[in-house]
Amino acid sequence: MAANQSVTVRLLAAQDRAAWEPLWIGYQRFYKVALPQATTDTTFARLLDPAEPMWCGLGLVDGRPLGIVHYIRHRTTWNPGDYCYLNDLFVSEEARGHGLGRALIEHVYAEAQAMGCSRVYWLTHETNETAQRLYDAVADRPGFIQFRKNLM
Repeated sequence: MAANQSVTVRLLAAQDRAAWEPLWIGYQRFYKVALPQATTDTTFARLLDPAEPMWCGLGLVDGRPLGIVHYIRHRTTWNPGDYCYLNDLFVSEEARGHGLGRALIEHVYAEAQAMGCSRVYWLTHETNETAQRLYDAVADRPGFIQFRKNLM
């Protein structure tokens, strides 16, 4: 991936299934899981359902889909504003280290702030040290294996 390539993030659309699914499967492989096809089908349907409080940002490099981020808005007992849980973040191997992961996280920050959320947070596996370097640059580490960014 060249330094001068265009990185954009947009909401997932119904016609993106063929682009989304390989990224979703790549995410599962990274974490050494294989979810049933029914779960994948349900997840994709939920990401597009306006009644569901969950979304997907599709990360594009020069128009090519190379990353995804799933996020969920939910109530909390700790604040009057909802929280936004960054559920899944995946960048294809060829696009890593070039800003797409940061762009996907920034997309979630902007969407959460627009929804009136007071915090974005996420988890990562303790062995995912490469991702943690990025997460340390864009969020606070409160002592739990959790990353968060207060928006209000």
